[in-house]
Amino acid sequence: MWYPQPTLTRNGERAQLGVSNTGVLRCHPSKARRCLSPARAAALGLRSCCAPHATAPMLRSPRRPRNRIRTKLKGTIYTAADEVRAAGGKALPVICDIRDEAQVIAAVDKTVAEFGGIDICVNNASAISLTNSQATDMKRFDLMMGINTRGTFMVSKYCIPHLTKAENPHILMLSPPLDMKAKWFEHSTAYTMAKFGMSMCVLGLSAELKSAGVAVNALWPRTTIATAAVGNLLGGDAMMRASRTPEIMGDAAYVILTKPSREFTGQFCIDDKLLYASGVRDFDRYRVDASVPLASDFFVPDDDVPPPGVTVMPLR
Repeated sequence: MWYPQPTLTRNGERAQLGVSNTGVLRCHPSKARRCLSPARAAALGLRSCCAPHATAPMLRSPRRPRNRIRTKLKGTIYTAADEVRAAGGKALPVICDIRDEAQVIAAVDKTVAEFGGIDICVNNASAISLTNSQATDMKRFDLMMGINTRGTFMVSKYCIPHLTKAENPHILMLSPPLDMKAKWFEHSTAYTMAKFGMSMCVLGLSAELKSAGVAVNALWPRTTIATAAVGNLLGGDAMMRASRTPEIMGDAAYVILTKPSREFTGQFCIDDKLLYASGVRDFDRYRVDASVPLASDFFVPDDDVPPPGVTVMPLR
């Protein structure tokens, strides 16, 4: 199962965005007075592409017909583009396999040629297989490492030369805190290695790019989020009802991406904790079903306390 792809954004008189289930999306508002800020555009695209409707693999195989994804799925680059257009922007959805270096370079080059630069890169692409060593075939291992860790590193690498020219540049990984407990590894070592690889990119790149003023941070949900992965792979309707909506991640991303890049970097943020610190007090509005206890996501440290009034069922 794949999660959405990277986001690339550009602003000035125009804002340009890239986020998708199947590749990279770019957008810019048609007029300056209607301009979506880079952070707002990224948050909107992320929220749209995390919608619970996408049910096919997010990285299309060369043999998969293009029109099958475009015409039958919601929560893809195409529906995200529609949301951006509805908000007053212009959007160009582009399919990109982030395991392919040439495709990544081409996507970045097209972005810069079209809009003049990049302000924000959101690395959210992820493959998942919650299997132990004996149940994880090497093809699946390579897929997770290729998308999660290598893809995150590579997309960031080719965006960095352009990000250093931006006024408030950010790289954001949708990845967990580096909580090195055996319980996160024992049932799914390969997946945890690949996911923590994304977070290790945060740790390393935030230090590397600090003097250049490029912020590199991570964002992770406290609870499960009502996405296709949860609905189709991790628990079906019962788990969806115990989840929060993708809006909480979009709102939290917006908070991060509007912070001064030279002041806020190297942070591993939990969505509701970050939002609480920014003044949010009503978290019930993010719940799918307020009558069902919230389910904890993987990788949330045991000592990370939820905001006042928030109760989450621990992982079993």
